[in-house]
Amino acid sequence: MALEDVYARNLEHRTHRAGWLRAAVLGANDGLVSTAALLIGVAAARADSFLVTAGLAGISAGAMSMAVGEYVSVRSQNDIEDSDRLLEMQHLTIDPEGELQELKHIYIDRGLTPELAEQVAIAMHNKDALAAHLRDELGQHPHSKARPLQAAIASAASFTVGGIIPFLGAFAPTPGAKAWSIIAFTIVGLIFTGILSARIAGSSIFKPTLRVLLGGCAGMAITAGIGQLAHISGI
Repeated sequence: MALEDVYARNLEHRTHRAGWLRAAVLGANDGLVSTAALLIGVAAARADSFLVTAGLAGISAGAMSMAVGEYVSVRSQNDIEDSDRLLEMQHLTIDPEGELQELKHIYIDRGLTPELAEQVAIAMHNKDALAAHLRDELGQHPHSKARPLQAAIASAASFTVGGIIPFLGAFAPTPGAKAWSIIAFTIVGLIFTGILSARIAGSSIFKPTLRVLLGGCAGMAITAGIGQLAHISGI
């Protein structure tokens, strides 16, 4: 098979999207649900004059929180991977034969015969021992490595886009229709997010979309109930 064909086949896989897709889906879903829940809670508490201000504050604060949180969490993951890389380099320097046998047993556990496993391990060690151990022992793959800044931008941007959708419902002309308008906009946004994430991931559409929709509706319902209780109790 030609090198170009191999490269084209690799592009068909979706693994290389994992570094930013998780952050983008999380951001969009959180933007939809948290903003909608905030607005519905305020609307249920009959604080209509505060609705738009609360929505803008929720979108801004949420986007920044998602960006910082995503960056810190992914950076921490990268720090662990970097530490493992340095540790593996030390192991290869101190005991290369032991590392070779470790790689051989990994291949045996995956179904190769001892003879073939040894041949493969030797070939991998001769080519790039560190890369072989990072890949086959620790599961580190360069094409799926999460990038902190990319994840932060994807998370903040998708949160903002997701938050704007229920925010549009706050501009319903009559106060009594605001909560239902927010819910309607949010449901449309949740369905779109579920379909889009499923298509990008290359999975079936129904189950991911239903999961996103039910989770979002549950979040809105709980917050609306809390807002209603706040209105009744006069908090």
